[in-house]
Amino acid sequence: PSADDLADEMEDVDFDDEGGEEPDAEAWETEDEGVEDGMEAQDDSEVTFCLHSASVFCVSLDPKTNTLAVTGGEDDKAFVWRVSDGELLFECSGHKDSVTCAGFSHDSVFVATGDMSGLIKVWRVDAKEEVWSFEVGDLEWMEWHPQAHVLLAGTADGNSWMWKIPSGDCKTFQGPACPATCGRILPDGKRAVVGYEDGTMRIWDLKQGTSLHVLKGQDGHQDPLTCVASNQDGSLIMTGSVDCHAKLVNSATGKVVCVFKMESVAPKAPAGEGEEAESNSVESLGFCNVMPLAAVGYLDGTLAIYDLSTQSLRHKCQHESGIVQLLWEESSAVVYTCSLDGAVRLWDARSGKMISEYRGHSAEILDFAVNKDASIVVTTSGDHQAKVFCVQRPDR
Repeated sequence: PSADDLADEMEDVDFDDEGGEEPDAEAWETEDEGVEDGMEAQDDSEVTFCLHSASVFCVSLDPKTNTLAVTGGEDDKAFVWRVSDGELLFECSGHKDSVTCAGFSHDSVFVATGDMSGLIKVWRVDAKEEVWSFEVGDLEWMEWHPQAHVLLAGTADGNSWMWKIPSGDCKTFQGPACPATCGRILPDGKRAVVGYEDGTMRIWDLKQGTSLHVLKGQDGHQDPLTCVASNQDGSLIMTGSVDCHAKLVNSATGKVVCVFKMESVAPKAPAGEGEEAESNSVESLGFCNVMPLAAVGYLDGTLAIYDLSTQSLRHKCQHESGIVQLLWEESSAVVYTCSLDGAVRLWDARSGKMISEYRGHSAEILDFAVNKDASIVVTTSGDHQAKVFCVQRPDR
């Protein structure tokens, strides 16, 4: 609120009210809580969206115009709002648990929101009305089909579900009896790759409902899968796991092409009584569209850039704290990371150098999205806020 707004509010306060209660402490909290005394809280953002009242877990931009964002949070709420000014378009109401998944269909006609309990709702964006809802088991992930009004979701019982929207025609893909922890529809729109908690990975034929390839045992991971990605033509898949390995897989044959292992930094002193040994895992990964490079982000703060043609580590970019997610720019070798220290960073994958850093959150960033022309980044955070950062660079 500006000074004028505050002045207006003050006029409404009745100071003669003797029996007034103590002012609500929360209403008097200052903006820069958690910032050291005398330090100005740095905020590089253009727009802040403040309607969530708890951690904001997820964000997506509408693919067609990149002018709308949908965010979901721990307050059981999801909102569709305008990126240019943070103006609320509508609330996706009716969830009864934390909204952990949200996204727009390929043509921005529909927006889907899913909560942890497994309630998924789809809204028609222009009419701002709910057109479909369905309840599955505990929701792990959700994704729209790249070319059709089809929604895919994975649940804690190991199933993946596919629906036509808004008719609701449904198909299920039965995985092992453990959570389907991550999934991705391949660019051809005919197959999906799903990773599971037992370390296995399956490539599904979406039309037949059959599994084309199963990677398990030595070919799979030793620990739960955390993320999957595919390159632009879908010929290569990459899987990441709690076991700190990233595997490159040929999607046509289901064969592992190579394994990227993060060699541990000098062993830490053994954990003392009650201390946790420092854990590490692959948190996010992705392929570069313009060069044969892949990026892997780790919980220990390492961003590794791998050269796919030589299957070797090209650069290691160190962050002070864990990487939550990474995204590549659509048409350059620039990779974006968001981390637990609340900053967004841009890295040049060719040189391994950091290009720029943006701050504004007072807690960890939990999710982020980059628009098509790589001019803005939208972030969500544990500080209950979503922010829009302008990252346009002079050299474009």
